[in-house]
Amino acid sequence: MTDNDDNRPSPEVLLKLAQAEGEQSGQGKLKMFLGYAAGVGKTYAMLESAHLRRREGRDIVAGYVESHGRRDTDALLEGLEIVPCQQIPYQGVQLTEMHLDGILDRKPQIALVDELAHSNAPGVRHEKRWQDVEELLAAGIDVYTTVNIQHFESLNDVVTQITGVVVRETVPDRFLDTAFEIVLVDIPPQDLLQRLSEGKVYIPSQAARAMEKFFRPGNLMALRELSLRRTAARVDDQMRAYMETQSIAGPWPTSERLLVCVSGSPYSEKLIRATCRLAEELKAQWYTVYVETPGNSSQARENREHVWRDLRLAESLGSQAATVTATTVTDGTLAYAVRHNVTKIVMGKPNKPRWRELLNPPIVDRIIRNSGSIDVVVVSFESEGTSAAGAKRKQRSPFELRGYAASALLVVAASLACQVLHAFLDPINMVMIYLLAVILASVRLGQKPAILTAFLGVLAFDFFYVPPRFTFAVANTQYLITFAALFSVGVVISTLVSQARERAEVMRARELQTASLYYLSRALAASADIGAVLKAVVKHVGEALNARLALLLPEGERLDVMATSDGMAVDIKEQAVADWAFRNRHPAGRGTDTLVSAGLIHLPLQTASNVLGVMAVSLENESDYRSTESRRLLDAFATQAAMAMERVQFSHQAEQAQILQARENLERALLNSISHDLRSPLASITGVLSSLRDEGAHLDESARQELLDTACGEAERLNRFVGNLLDMTRIEAGALRLRREACDVQDLVGCALAVVETRLGDREVQFRMPPIMPLVPMDQVLMTQVLVNILENSIKYSPPGSPLEIVALADKGWLELKLSDHGRGVPEQDLKRVFDKFYRIPIPEGAAGTGLGLSICKGLVEAHGGRIRADNRPGGGLTVIIRLPLDAVEENKP
Repeated sequence: MTDNDDNRPSPEVLLKLAQAEGEQSGQGKLKMFLGYAAGVGKTYAMLESAHLRRREGRDIVAGYVESHGRRDTDALLEGLEIVPCQQIPYQGVQLTEMHLDGILDRKPQIALVDELAHSNAPGVRHEKRWQDVEELLAAGIDVYTTVNIQHFESLNDVVTQITGVVVRETVPDRFLDTAFEIVLVDIPPQDLLQRLSEGKVYIPSQAARAMEKFFRPGNLMALRELSLRRTAARVDDQMRAYMETQSIAGPWPTSERLLVCVSGSPYSEKLIRATCRLAEELKAQWYTVYVETPGNSSQARENREHVWRDLRLAESLGSQAATVTATTVTDGTLAYAVRHNVTKIVMGKPNKPRWRELLNPPIVDRIIRNSGSIDVVVVSFESEGTSAAGAKRKQRSPFELRGYAASALLVVAASLACQVLHAFLDPINMVMIYLLAVILASVRLGQKPAILTAFLGVLAFDFFYVPPRFTFAVANTQYLITFAALFSVGVVISTLVSQARERAEVMRARELQTASLYYLSRALAASADIGAVLKAVVKHVGEALNARLALLLPEGERLDVMATSDGMAVDIKEQAVADWAFRNRHPAGRGTDTLVSAGLIHLPLQTASNVLGVMAVSLENESDYRSTESRRLLDAFATQAAMAMERVQFSHQAEQAQILQARENLERALLNSISHDLRSPLASITGVLSSLRDEGAHLDESARQELLDTACGEAERLNRFVGNLLDMTRIEAGALRLRREACDVQDLVGCALAVVETRLGDREVQFRMPPIMPLVPMDQVLMTQVLVNILENSIKYSPPGSPLEIVALADKGWLELKLSDHGRGVPEQDLKRVFDKFYRIPIPEGAAGTGLGLSICKGLVEAHGGRIRADNRPGGGLTVIIRLPLDAVEENKP
């Protein structure tokens, strides 16, 4: 592989670059003139840049430029083509807005659009001007625009806190991220205030008010710093992207960034504080990292409390702390440094004996050798003395001593086996038996006992089986090569097996963590309410960490325990700690740096926008409270639980919003129906009574009778409408009581036809049924109303004089009634909605309705345990099918 191959960008970077180019293909480019307040000269700078492009031959138009009456700005507009603005009438005033379609039709190369954050007048296609700019960019037109830093959405709260003024017109932050070029227009605040007082920004009366409120020196300095920092961050992002695409290893020291590595040693705290002081002197950002490798996983378990304490200390001092995984500490540290463009790595001076450094070079030497252009700062500490070092020296555990004893026994067993096989094997072949002992020690005992086994095996082989026997002397010097090979192979095998076993342990631990998170996320995804979420969290977190926990949720002004593990109790003291964690959005209790005397660790269940509760956990081992792995897992569990609870809350809110919307629609439909269906008959009745009162003496008998008949008909219509409303209310309230009796179907149909006889007129009603029909248990009065409502509906929606058909038959324990008309039917998509309350298809001229008739029919039929549906007839018209059980059904009591 050549050097050029090494400098090629990675496939991931090339793919990301190709995707970005694909997204931007055909898009115009955005050039943004950014300032920190009105009057810094953004529009002036934009127009100057436009004239430069115009002299280069670019086609430029001014889409919208607001000069605010400034002469120098108006002068720069001369020579530029201006697209006429459109006038929008609004509340008696003519508002001037950019003519978006005019620019699109003109299709210039560059369009000047001032005041990106402007809100358009009602009636314009887009609500915001930045949406107009997006459409111009999508059309392939480059856009020059101006905007102040306080208008960006993510800085809205910050600006409000600084200035006390709420900025209503905001722009999405993606404009800063996607702008092809950002021009920072900046002048000192004192110069801006001078321009303001001279009337070059606002008229004198407005300028005085602005200086009292927004344009105060402190506000302007803070806004200026925001604009400078935000622009610098964008430039830094562009630089990193360029380094990635060009495969430049970096770092480029455009700004100092420090990195300190910790390992849980007694010197880590001093190293962190030294780095903090150096970062403050350099005004630099700094990072703290702990590199976890397969080789130090066991050490991490022993020192995890120290590592956790070091990382928390670094965070409290303002560092960004992280834990990374790598094959070696050197690789992990340098990879993290390159990824974050670190310029200096701070390391501690090694204090190992010189002979140990020769055998195993210190990490600082390896990092210096491979750091490239990254500086390495080595910090020296005073020695704590041999007594202190001796006090900190680890005592050998009984298990480790047993491992060494077992390695000696393995060598003894190998020697006895060689003694048995001595008559059949040459001495050189016995080496394999000792290698077998080394492999067994590596697999069962660990690396150090395996190395001891290799060393003792060499000695035993030399003493017992290499001539001259029973002495360490060697007659044939070639056996020295055999000794070296035996020991070297033993060391290599023990190292490889030990590393493989440690990697397997790390992978197994991570697999358990991943499985725990997976099972919890799957259970939370299936949880439909808060109770199910809490139950899933208690179950899976308890099983994953072998812990007991309690979940506390806010109830009014305090936290209440909503779910606990078996045998878990939360006393008043723990509830007070949980309340502190909830109100401060910070972990508290055991294993943290706040309220450490508590018996539990309390983690707030928080999302980006809200704190939903607290998870109080009791872990089995004291060391787990400060374990990096346990805390990471607990934080992940808390985050998943909070997101699931927020999802349930949002789902409930969406459901409530839908119910509220449906209720509002229902109320609106009811009001519309009542306003029409009550007003119409009341108006007719009032008109009849007024006529009889005012002109009754002049009317003959037939005219008076006609008016009375009209009033009586309208009163009956009003009575039916009110009756429908009452019936619907009883059905929805469950207050409907059935009086079941064995009824004849022919009598039922006859009663219904008698009610609608006057409305049938000359229509023919065809009724068919088998000669023998069983009696049907039903409430005849209510079912008569069902048929009447359906017949009236058929009369209303079918041509005058067209026939109606009624068919009754018994089918497998059910009575089936089919009522058909010869009207135009119902659109297929509306067949399932005809039984909804207040739903009506367009009513023929002269007909009226409330939209309740078929809905009442559905409620009454279902109260009988039956079913009702509507189908279109093949030849035109609608068929309503009613099915009632022939067996008596118990009534549902209210």
